This record gives sequence, C-alpha cells and structure tokens, in this order.
Amino acid sequence: MRRFTQGFYGYAFAMMVCLAGVGVFLLITPQSRTEHIPSVNFSIDVANMRRDASYQVWTPDPVLANWVPTSSRMTRGKDSEGRATVTWRLGFATAKRAHALLAQSDERPAAGFANRMANSDKPQGSVQVNGVTWEKRFREDKNQRSLVRFLPDATLVVTGTAQWDELSALAATLKQQSKLT
Repeated sequence: MRRFTQGFYGYAFAMMVCLAGVGVFLLITPQSRTEHIPSVNFSIDVANMRRDASYQVWTPDPVLANWVPTSSRMTRGKDSEGRATVTWRLGFATAKRAHALLAQSDERPAAGFANRMANSDKPQGSVQVNGVTWEKRFREDKNQRSLVRFLPDATLVVTGTAQWDELSALAATLKQQSKLT
C-alpha cells in the first residue's frame, strides 16, 4: 500500500480522484443556458425629468423589441455658464447585444455636451430619421457611433457600439413628453 501513495502512480491516482470530483460537481450543479441581462425600470427617472427639466424630455416610446434597458441616471448640475442643468442617460442592450445610450441635457454650450457624449467633435455627415436630421459622428478607436440632434432648449445624443441601423431605430422611437408641473 505504501508504494501506491508515493511516486508517480500516487500522484496520478490523486489527480484522477480530484478530476473525478470536479466532474461530478459540474454534472450535478445547475447551470443556466439562457442569457440574463439585468433590466431597469426607468419610469421614475422619466417622471422626475418631466417635472425638473427646463425642456421637454424625449423618451423611447415604445422600447424596441428585444432591447433591454440596463441603466438610467438623471443628474442635476451646473454648466460652464453656472446655469442649473438636468441630464438624463438611458442605456440599452440592443437586440444584437451591442450597447446604445440615449443622453439628453440642457447644458450649454450644447456642443460641449454633444462632444463629451459622442467622444468626438467631428461630424461625419448626417442622416434623416423620421424626417429629422441627425448629425453622424464616429470614433474608430472606441468603435463608437453617435447621432446628435441640437434642439433650441436641449441636446439629444444617441450613441454606443451599436451599428447605425440600431442607433437610427432608437432615434426613431423618441417621443417628446409633456412637462409635469
């Protein structure tokens, strides 16, 4: 018996016992084969934005099929001119499982907000979405595409690693919400 616990054969036997234990563990442990992306409910942020923002808020209505809202964040701050601002960022996992983000703010200068959200200050043409012109921007090193729309009282940016067709689809769902008092 002593020979079996020493040397190469003892080592090989111990390894086989360990591997068999791991194999049994993997067989009996439940494993999920379905994808799970945590989802958030952004309705409270929409209500707060409609009440607090100086501009009319834009929301995706409806949320696109197979898109999952993954983050929602409303922030109050001050812009470079010292004015109070309200900004909202709403993130999605798209149907193709890329990332898309809707960002909107009344920050001034508007170009500063758009440049930060798009990680680029260089327009590369434009695209028409539901008869509205959006500025296109692309940052190759981050694989980030952006659609930017400057409104009189706010700036909208649809950005992410999603392809142009998905970003355009998100922009197409945006509906202006009435202000809450």
